[in-house]
Amino acid sequence: MWTQVYDPFGNWPLSTLMAALPVLVLLGLLASGKMGAWQAALCGLGTASAVAATVFRMPPAMILASVGVGVSFALFRIVWLIVAAVFLYDIAVATGQFDIMKASIARLSGDRRIQAVLVAFSFGAFIEGAAGFGAPVAISAAFLVGLGFQPFQAAMLCLIANTAPVAWGAIGTPILTLSKVTELDVEALSATAGRILPFLSLIIPFWLVRTMTGWRQTFAVWPALLVIGGTFAGIQFAWSNFVGFELVDLVSAVGSLVAGVVLLQFWRPRDEWRFAHEEESDKDKAGRPLDPTHPPLTAGRVARAWMPFALLSLTVLVWGIPAVKPLGTPAVKDWLDTHTSWKPAMPGLHEQVAKGEAVTGHSRPEPKDYEKATLDLVPVSSTGTAVFLAAILSGLLLGVGPASMAMTLAQTVARMVPAIAAIFSMLALGFVTKYSGMDAVLGLAFTRTGPWLYPVFGTMLGWLGVALTGSDTSSNVLFGNLQKITAKKLGLNPILMAAANTTGGVMGKMIDAQSIVVAAAATGEGGREGELLRAVLWHSVALALIVGVIVWIYAHVTPWMVAMPHLPSH
Repeated sequence: MWTQVYDPFGNWPLSTLMAALPVLVLLGLLASGKMGAWQAALCGLGTASAVAATVFRMPPAMILASVGVGVSFALFRIVWLIVAAVFLYDIAVATGQFDIMKASIARLSGDRRIQAVLVAFSFGAFIEGAAGFGAPVAISAAFLVGLGFQPFQAAMLCLIANTAPVAWGAIGTPILTLSKVTELDVEALSATAGRILPFLSLIIPFWLVRTMTGWRQTFAVWPALLVIGGTFAGIQFAWSNFVGFELVDLVSAVGSLVAGVVLLQFWRPRDEWRFAHEEESDKDKAGRPLDPTHPPLTAGRVARAWMPFALLSLTVLVWGIPAVKPLGTPAVKDWLDTHTSWKPAMPGLHEQVAKGEAVTGHSRPEPKDYEKATLDLVPVSSTGTAVFLAAILSGLLLGVGPASMAMTLAQTVARMVPAIAAIFSMLALGFVTKYSGMDAVLGLAFTRTGPWLYPVFGTMLGWLGVALTGSDTSSNVLFGNLQKITAKKLGLNPILMAAANTTGGVMGKMIDAQSIVVAAAATGEGGREGELLRAVLWHSVALALIVGVIVWIYAHVTPWMVAMPHLPSH
């Protein structure tokens, strides 16, 4: 047994600085551009291990076990998912269907501003709702590159767009996890998040276009931005408050896409905005090639081209469908977990690390205060398997033979080896900081701000959690209960501050090292991760502070706007 220590020096600023050292090393090396992402991640992992052993006195065997848990989680929950998603995209490209998808978007509008919002924001949100983790950035960024966007710009746009939907990603996983960790009503948490993030959903389409061009060109397409963002925000609020938490992203994304398509049948921007480097002579006003031999875009050809992503939606939904309790029907994922998964306890780590009183609120550890550590061996129930199945079915339906698909998969994996190495190292680093208590040390520093400022700093704590772990779900596991305890101590609403953790956290998604690596790999910009981090950092901080201001208003001006627990909870 080993109990986490949160102030080894008896000086909390110094202890906090040491806890932050691994992250400072990782992000500093990444931003410097002097090392590749995987090399920077390895240095960060080495620093975390050294600090955990020498400063926080974590037994070396536990450090090694933490690395093992992180690697197993990365393999099945993240790496497998991202590889499968990019594999599906590569099949669509190899069969020529991706060109038809691009042409169908170009037919709607050749205006690059509208294309960016439809693909990065709406389509990306749909993938986030279905698969989550790195899949939305990987697929939507590759989509934009295929449309003719510069790779670096495509990566940046998709990182910024992959924010407001994240709290309900992967069929509501972050919100559900937050509820389990805090023992707060999941519907109240979802409803409160649905009263915070719609403001950002309305803003982000304008924000995306402003990163591409000036204010005048941004407001020149305000009807499209308002309709797409407003539809997404309205459905996001209504569904999270009055229907449920599982399908918020999927319904909002589809609604915003449909609204955008309908609007473009009646309204077009006065001047079609294109990039300065683009040639106008080889395209018509809708962005379509002028080549007379190009086959016409019939409804059947467009439907066939989008079929891989329709299959992706279907398989992921089946994998993630919750149990139908009145009928006693087990969820598909639960059944698969029971029959095809292995989650053995990690020897020497599982329930051997106790959280300290500052985090738990208990002077003596209770059973739930011991950290669980299992190896996540889920080859079938992993969402990545659902995505991989969609890729295989798509290939077969598009006439791709098994040998060709195997070759495409091998090429996909080979191209992503540096990104895979970086993700393994980053997740190992994240789990070392988690089990050693270094993450909690950073979080505790935010709780010293008092009740007046804590709504803002508590929101930034969620942001920090995602920036550290690369996952809103992981941030909720890490800091969710701490938010609840601190809120009660300071006389704040625990539901509001728990929701602030997940809603503030989503704005940290664009700067977490894992997302940066995935975006760079998907767009062929490997080696420019540091530039990408520097480019999106201020966007991340600014959007997180906006969320913090909204939470502060709910805490001190309009507390009646926070959702109340549903009784009975379900």
